[in-house]
Amino acid sequence: MKDEVQTHAFIEKWSRSKRIILPVVTGDELELRVYTGPQDLAIGSYGIAEPTGAPFTDYETIDLAVIPGVAFDRYGHRLGRGKGYYDRLLPQIPAPKVGICFPFQLIEEVPAEAFDFRMDTIIAQ
Repeated sequence: MKDEVQTHAFIEKWSRSKRIILPVVTGDELELRVYTGPQDLAIGSYGIAEPTGAPFTDYETIDLAVIPGVAFDRYGHRLGRGKGYYDRLLPQIPAPKVGICFPFQLIEEVPAEAFDFRMDTIIAQ
């Protein structure tokens, strides 16, 4: 998405030494898949290139989750696009969650509900 931090270079760099898992929109849910290289991407929902491989469900082996958002606040609240994809997925992943954004996306307070999932930390690029 144009208003989110671009992660393509990050993914390419770290995929040489780490397993990278990326989300794929499937209906009303996010499904995770292993990134195996740009040759195995297809344009999916929202015009985003998504991995085409098999679903990844071994959530316990994920070491770190890097999550984009429209906005974040200092409490770790994340404003997404209103579909709740990450709010449903993230509770299943025990790894630390890092929100990534541009500095202008750090705001005083994100409207949050009880079901909204908080980030452990935020990095503004």
